[in-house]
Amino acid sequence: MGSAELKLSLDDLTGKAHRLPQERPSLICFVKEDCETCNTAAPVLEALHGAYGSEMAVLLVAQSGEANAVFADRHGLTMPVLDDTACTAAFEWDIESVPSVFWLDAEGKIERQFEGFVRTDWETLTADLATASALPAAQIDWSSLPAWRPGCGSKHLDPSVFDKLQAEAEGSPIRARRIEVAPSDDVAEFMFDQGFSDGLPLVPPTPERVMRMLGGTHRDPQEVVATVPPNMGEATIEKIAINAVMAGCKPEYLPVVIAAVEAACTDEFNIHGVTATTMGAAPVMIVNGPIRERIGMNKGLAALGSGNRANATIGRALRLVVRNVGGATTGGVERSVLGNPMKYTMCFAENEERSPWPALHVERGFAAEDSVVTLFAMTGGPVHIVDQTSRAPEQIAGSLGLGLEGVFLPKLRNLPVDALLVVCPEHIDTLMREGPYSKERLRDRIQEVTMRPLSDMVQNEDCGAGIPPEKAAEMGPEALAQRVPKFAGTEYIHIVVAGSDAGKFSSAFHGWATGSVGSIAVSKKIDLG
Repeated sequence: MGSAELKLSLDDLTGKAHRLPQERPSLICFVKEDCETCNTAAPVLEALHGAYGSEMAVLLVAQSGEANAVFADRHGLTMPVLDDTACTAAFEWDIESVPSVFWLDAEGKIERQFEGFVRTDWETLTADLATASALPAAQIDWSSLPAWRPGCGSKHLDPSVFDKLQAEAEGSPIRARRIEVAPSDDVAEFMFDQGFSDGLPLVPPTPERVMRMLGGTHRDPQEVVATVPPNMGEATIEKIAINAVMAGCKPEYLPVVIAAVEAACTDEFNIHGVTATTMGAAPVMIVNGPIRERIGMNKGLAALGSGNRANATIGRALRLVVRNVGGATTGGVERSVLGNPMKYTMCFAENEERSPWPALHVERGFAAEDSVVTLFAMTGGPVHIVDQTSRAPEQIAGSLGLGLEGVFLPKLRNLPVDALLVVCPEHIDTLMREGPYSKERLRDRIQEVTMRPLSDMVQNEDCGAGIPPEKAAEMGPEALAQRVPKFAGTEYIHIVVAGSDAGKFSSAFHGWATGSVGSIAVSKKIDLG
């Protein structure tokens, strides 16, 4: 602390206020009731109070709540015992352990400071106090006291206490508007009533929780990451952290959430359109790279389902940012006809280790050692593609293709629409049975098996979707005989690997409008500092 002036403003156990600096020197000692060394020091401090209290303030600063009075009674203390149960003074004075002793001059500057119980330190202090006050030395039986005893950690260093103090301290990085909840209110119900929730209970974003969450990134809490439509709210690191807390994230997940917000709020991804469409689109998030293992993401058994905190809460945090920062609330801008369970969350890690192909992020131009998040706008899925009997590569590839015919509607063909195919490990094994089988070959096979004549797309009595009969008449039989695949190009077929080793069930996500009129998949490198 150097020569800085120390200040104090606490009440003693009788409710009397004590302020420092005073117009006379002060001897201050921080203690807590359950510290053995503090109990060793207490009689010495009482003796110093009795000997020098007429010339200086001798004050005990105690951290133990109701046990402060127990401590005072135990040692018959007559000196003022100040209540620092909230540990604000310990935080401001940067106490590391108790007992922690300060001898201050009349201006509050430190004359001497030490911690724990080293008998020679206390003997020297006692002699110096006698000299400074011109009073007889305190009568203390030093031989009955231990030569050395270490102190205990200050209560304020407990993470739950420290984070709250840091969050409330002057200079705290937290700038978001604080909402006071009445003591009689149920916090969970209050957050429902305020419209913060996606329909599930939220974790209250207390200052200490937000501070802990901010510890997951090196970035400035007030840095603006993105402007979130439709209300064009500024998504600062702090606001993203608040929503990550509410979603149930751990601090180590925060960089992934930040990257997802950056990706979602690009013009290419078009989160406004994804949110507002009546078709019910939602972001599907895939995470690649070393971060998967570091934060414990699920890439195997039930990767697309429940049970994994990282998968579930990262996806949910993105949706809460869009809701609470961007203002995209259901019934407001969000007008899905049926809605979509993926609007709660849909996030998983690619099973790169089980894949024979380059990982998704490598395909998209990143280094294998990069950690990357990729967002797709999807309206349906995951939809199972079941094939438990195919044994040849072309058979299983054909089944995967036929499984994608349901995108939008089996009748609709030549679609410029994204599809995300999640291939399970057992289907991978079948594909590779006779040697390497590339993604490019699989995409071509999907297009091959889904080839149908344009005449199948004409509206009829069974289905009113497709080519109007009058247009079909203009096209003529020769044109209608032309065969077209499901997708307008292989670039619309995105392929990743996930899932456990047992079970021949792959899955597909069906896309929304693709390109400039809809949403383009976006990948962002995760900033891990």
